[in-house]
Amino acid sequence: MSALAFFLLAQGVVAKNNLGHLGYDPYAIDPFADPAHDILNPLRYIANNTLTGIATGTHFLCIAAFATGLALRFGMHKNPRSKGIYIAEYLFVVLSPCAFIASEYVLAGRVARFLQAEKYLLVNPRKITRIFVSSDITTFLIQAVGGAVSLSANDTKLNLAGSRVFLAGLALQLLSFLIFTVIFTVFMWRIRTHSPEIWNKDQGVVWHRDWRALAVVMVISCIGVLIRSVFRVVELSEGYQGALTRSEPLFYALDTLPLFIAILVYCPPFFPGQFIPSSLPEESKEVVDEASQ
Repeated sequence: MSALAFFLLAQGVVAKNNLGHLGYDPYAIDPFADPAHDILNPLRYIANNTLTGIATGTHFLCIAAFATGLALRFGMHKNPRSKGIYIAEYLFVVLSPCAFIASEYVLAGRVARFLQAEKYLLVNPRKITRIFVSSDITTFLIQAVGGAVSLSANDTKLNLAGSRVFLAGLALQLLSFLIFTVIFTVFMWRIRTHSPEIWNKDQGVVWHRDWRALAVVMVISCIGVLIRSVFRVVELSEGYQGALTRSEPLFYALDTLPLFIAILVYCPPFFPGQFIPSSLPEESKEVVDEASQ
């Protein structure tokens, strides 16, 4: 990192000296005027504070909670009969992706607004965020309550009831995210089919700055979340003593790895703020009216 910083600093000094001989001082130019051609801006864009905040917060919550759950497995290695550690580990691992899933919902609406292609979404951009984030919060609470009751109950009937509530929350979350994935996939198909000028708007830029790269990243992330969600629903439907629950390799292959990939794909150079500017175009009157209905 220090070598990179030194290189960038050196590049800036060289650029200033070279251009200074021509009577041009790049430091005198407004850095917000044309960041794409600002030789002193290593990003070549102005980072979007909204997306940065959403991404940082959700990734931190998701990764921190998931990492905490995985770390608790060290305790299970030392105390394999500890019910308290097991409850904490299971809930942290299962519930942690909810914040990350919510960020996917927010990002979809912002992509539609950035492209000014709201009409190709099956659901209004404002509504898609409100509906699916509300669904995510609801299913999170259902899972939390059901999981806590099921894992902590000593009574067989109460344990079964809690398990069913937990399973219902997981299944509803899977259904909700599957519907969202279908909506986003149809959105992409409609743009490619009905609006080639939007589809090819970044055709002349380097591939990792093309908005379609972000769309592909979102699809890969959605697939990772779906694989993980299907695994969790099937696992819990078998019960806490089912074959999937007792297999550690399957846990890492179908839970940890897909979720890791779903988050990793948003790392640079595919950070959403690179593609979506800080200020988005105003929504059309029809879109605003539809959202208010």
